[in-house]
Amino acid sequence: MSQQPGAFCLILHTHLPYVLGHSTWPHGANMLYEAAAGCYLPLLRVFRRLQADGIEPHVSISVTPVVVDQLADDRFKEWFPHFLTDRIQTAEANAGEFRYRGDLHLAYLAERWVEHYIDLQRLFNDELDRDIPGALKALQDAGGIELMTSAATHGYLPLLYEDASIQAQILQGIEAYERHFGRYPRGFWLPECAYRPRTQWAPPAEVEEPDGHTWLRRGIEEFLGTSGLDYFIVDTHMIERAGDPLPVDIHDEHNLGKLWSRISRRDEPPRPGWEKTPFWPYFVGSRFEDHPPVACLVRNEEISYQVWSAEFGYPGDGWYLEFHKKHVPGDHRYWRITDDKNDLATKDCYSPEMAQERVEQQAGHFVSLLHDTLEPQPRPYGRRPMICAPFDAELLGHWWFEGPAWLEQVLRYLHEDYSVNAMTGREYLYHSPPATALDLPEGSWGAGGGHHVWLNKETAWSWRRIYQAERRMVHLAKTYAGRDDGQLQAFLRQAARELLLLQASDWQFLISTHGAPDYAAHRLVAHHTDFNHVAELAERWARAEHLSPEDWAYFGSLCDRDRVFPQVSPNWWSGE
Repeated sequence: MSQQPGAFCLILHTHLPYVLGHSTWPHGANMLYEAAAGCYLPLLRVFRRLQADGIEPHVSISVTPVVVDQLADDRFKEWFPHFLTDRIQTAEANAGEFRYRGDLHLAYLAERWVEHYIDLQRLFNDELDRDIPGALKALQDAGGIELMTSAATHGYLPLLYEDASIQAQILQGIEAYERHFGRYPRGFWLPECAYRPRTQWAPPAEVEEPDGHTWLRRGIEEFLGTSGLDYFIVDTHMIERAGDPLPVDIHDEHNLGKLWSRISRRDEPPRPGWEKTPFWPYFVGSRFEDHPPVACLVRNEEISYQVWSAEFGYPGDGWYLEFHKKHVPGDHRYWRITDDKNDLATKDCYSPEMAQERVEQQAGHFVSLLHDTLEPQPRPYGRRPMICAPFDAELLGHWWFEGPAWLEQVLRYLHEDYSVNAMTGREYLYHSPPATALDLPEGSWGAGGGHHVWLNKETAWSWRRIYQAERRMVHLAKTYAGRDDGQLQAFLRQAARELLLLQASDWQFLISTHGAPDYAAHRLVAHHTDFNHVAELAERWARAEHLSPEDWAYFGSLCDRDRVFPQVSPNWWSGE
């Protein structure tokens, strides 16, 4: 065995756009209900079961503020149980249909769906008291998981026009985290793992005609560092394109809860390119002495591929539940993947027993792969090698039904293992701080490693609207945020909410991938229109102009529908 165990940092990223009050099906609130039933509750059940058995999961979970506010919303708590009841009733109807036609195996599977949703209903209503954020908080308070925050609505930070918008997305993420989880966050999920260094910047040419004017923009790590955050995640290609690492010394005095108070350059040359590896963490930036330091963990591409890839990874196994073939009515799934090369009509019936057997085999394979990958890694300067594996949480359970069971088995195997330790991001950085700093390039984990998924000929129009709204919000905040007028501040807060919702990266993603382009375009236009309407109300109120009953009815309806972020502060856009 190596002189010290390696570390496995699993990071689950939980995000959906704001959908409560914005239709139900096929896009809208059902997206949240399906994620809660397919992913959030099954994962909570796994973590609670592990803790009951004396096993701490040591998993990091990033929950975007827009998701946690929706899960805490009284509307979700009231409406979601009806979704579960419908799932139970349609599965019962399927079971009766299958028994009537003599298909006893399908009837058995339908009855399993009934039991599955009854169990989720019991977990949500009785054990969790309909409080998913509270259950996450309890897990973190008990030491089993680490919760990370993210930008308010998953705004694509490198492309936002105003520095104030970047700061507001981050500060709202911190405020929501403190409000729900009762402590200050230390880890931050960069939306789409999108990063921009300190640089001279101008709006993209696709969005605004270049005029030769540029201005200096701070690096994303500078915003995070001055906000008291410790680390974020980047994709593998980001360090491959970085320069040689700079050796640093760490100073821990007066860190006010941060892992490190500051770092400084060491008097030695940069370390060679072979030190750029996803197995170690790095401090980020070239001006790290000007702000509190921020570190990055690097996605391990090879290990992540085992889970991420439906074609070559575990989720594509022929014995697992087929996602796309559903029985009508009810949309329950009764078939296994079988062979992804053939038509859906050729799928064989699902076998839960065989799927569980594959779960155990592949969990064992995954843990052995962690061993084989970590064991030969060098351990210079006392550093412990690490595998960082970040995934969208919705992969586990929603897209890959057996994912939570696979994860539970992996964590049980690791609990008995002495050569690989499951660790949260903060735990790992506390025990193994970075020894070097990297000046990262611009990029994301999107296709091609750049911004193309979010900025292209199909989405450029959306950024023109976002930039107009950003500029107007900064003007509103600088002009009115300091006024002692409760109604004026209410107008400004709602304008801020609409701007944050407009900035969600989901809209461009759904357009570019053709996942739901019409819905995304509608949401973009609607939030842009609502922002400008509320901004106009604020300006008219400030001028003491008369507002009609229709104006008040519109504003009240908007506040009731888009009630996210109750503590949003217009001052975040004023520069004060």
